[in-house]
Amino acid sequence: MAFNAFEELPDYYVPWLNKQQKAANAPNLKSPGNCSAFVATGSWTKDGQIVMAHNNWTSYRNGERWRIVFDIAPKNGYRMLVDGFPGVIASDDDFGINSDGLMVTETTITQFEGWDPQGKAEFVRARKALQYAGSIDDYIKLMSDGNNGGYANDWLLGDRKTGEIAQFELGLKAFKVWRTKDGVLAGSNWARDPKVLKLDAPEFDPANKKSSPNARRARWDELLQENKGKIDIALAEKMLGDHADTTEKKEDANEHTLCGHVDGSARGVKEWAWQPYYPGGAVQGKATDATMAKEMRFMARMGHPCGGDFLAKPFLAAHPEFRWEEPYLRDMKAGPWTEFRSGQAAKE
Repeated sequence: MAFNAFEELPDYYVPWLNKQQKAANAPNLKSPGNCSAFVATGSWTKDGQIVMAHNNWTSYRNGERWRIVFDIAPKNGYRMLVDGFPGVIASDDDFGINSDGLMVTETTITQFEGWDPQGKAEFVRARKALQYAGSIDDYIKLMSDGNNGGYANDWLLGDRKTGEIAQFELGLKAFKVWRTKDGVLAGSNWARDPKVLKLDAPEFDPANKKSSPNARRARWDELLQENKGKIDIALAEKMLGDHADTTEKKEDANEHTLCGHVDGSARGVKEWAWQPYYPGGAVQGKATDATMAKEMRFMARMGHPCGGDFLAKPFLAAHPEFRWEEPYLRDMKAGPWTEFRSGQAAKE
């Protein structure tokens, strides 16, 4: 139970508990800001059908282990193909497809505040929603049922049967849904609805162009506009590895780029309490389209989506302030983009 809630417990429950108990000298914990993602359809894609892509941002000590693909055939509900972390019942970075045509991913809402002890854990709702939802409406209903505010996300959804996509911004006190059959929706850890910002993420500053979420939002806007009508799997893979920094107006892999390399940044990411040169960033990537989803397939790459490697030993030598991570921090080498499919046998 605790391990499945490893995203929710430290960053949502503990801050709520500290506030309830008026804990003295409590650490200033921040909700995480994981992932860069988009979903596109209609005139935005090469074939007019849905394309979805996502890279997971987290610490490298966790991210190097985020290397599992689950092919789940439950007794009830739809078959699911998802990526995930060892030992969990849901994806946890939430990239998955089910056999009824639903395509799902998300990006976390930065500086989210709030948690409801009477609600249902996010991993419970996320697993149930992917297993039983046959439409965007079903998914929204199941994720909203008992919402406790834990691991709050902007959910990017697609229904390959209808070609419709949606963004479901699920706060605790507020939520908003955008839907279209001809458009693109992107996420990089920012809330866009004014009500969600006011009630659920009051510390987040959408006008700060130098923050990681807003810099990546600006890059998504540029990149997707430039490639309208051309978006396919190959282009999605390339975009997940993009290193254009909109704040510095140059190529420079850091916390501002869609393929994050915070270990190369003297700024860190203060919104998530990531100090300078924090060993974290984009740790893998996934992409699929409507044709692949119909056949229960997606592409995935371990390590930085750009193909770059993270090597623990030289990093720790250069940054001894992270020496405490040495027992846990391992090399994170990029693998090739590889197809995974339902029914595929695991390699020995």
